[in-house]
Amino acid sequence: MAAPSLAQFLRARRDATAPEAVGLRGNARRRVPGLRREEVAMLADVSVDYYVRLEQGRETGPSAQVLDSLADALALDDDGRAHLYRLGGLAPRPRADLAGERVDPHLLQLTDSWPGTPVLVVNSVYDVLARNALGEALFCGFSVSRNLVEKVFLDPASRGLYADWRGAAENSVAAVRLAEGRAPEHPRIRAVVDGLVEASPEFAELWARNRARGKRMEVKEFTHPLVGGLTLRMHTFEVAQAPGQQLLCYHAEPGTRSAEALALLGTVSASVAAPPNPESGAQRSVHRPV
Repeated sequence: MAAPSLAQFLRARRDATAPEAVGLRGNARRRVPGLRREEVAMLADVSVDYYVRLEQGRETGPSAQVLDSLADALALDDDGRAHLYRLGGLAPRPRADLAGERVDPHLLQLTDSWPGTPVLVVNSVYDVLARNALGEALFCGFSVSRNLVEKVFLDPASRGLYADWRGAAENSVAAVRLAEGRAPEHPRIRAVVDGLVEASPEFAELWARNRARGKRMEVKEFTHPLVGGLTLRMHTFEVAQAPGQQLLCYHAEPGTRSAEALALLGTVSASVAAPPNPESGAQRSVHRPV
């Protein structure tokens, strides 16, 4: 699949932007699902001809001022704006170092020191590089794929695990789109994207929307087969020593039914997890690299 282009992104975001979101009046007689080209040009204060050339890929060098105006016209958030700048060639591409799959041993010790908190360490394309015992239990293992996005779309159990599967799917695709914008030709990112486009029509449909947004603090709803409903806050931390790696932590509000269920899940997972061999000094299997 070809690398993303500015023209593709503009077309997809125009289709996805409701007129009401940018202060325009919508009506039932509209022939397009989102904005018209003329409306984007008006909102961005550029000529219609110039905007059409951008969407057709015949104009490839917009200025920073034009990109700012287009970001406002399309109601892009900070991630979308940064992605637009990268596609327009006016922002350096951050490192998306997927080659360093090894997780620092001290970081592994830290994840193990939080037995009551599900923790995952992932790379830019959401391969699970490490997880503690409760992180393994929360996601019911990774037998289908050790990639979170592939798990969402290819593991049938995920449709029951996520209370809002569609929302989880949309956010996952947007996060991968952002990673692709940073490293469009990286072979691992291309492999994940191309494989999912071929294997999952739902992924292909969401991918065509061209929405780019990173993971951040948000509330996740799970329906776990062992402990029932869980409402957890997900916190995302960049690993400064390993560009491209992120630490994902899931937290339940103290005193809630979710906190009780998470504690129960921890008890269950501890009872079935094999203890590490004290003589070998090897890392536990839950930390086996992808």
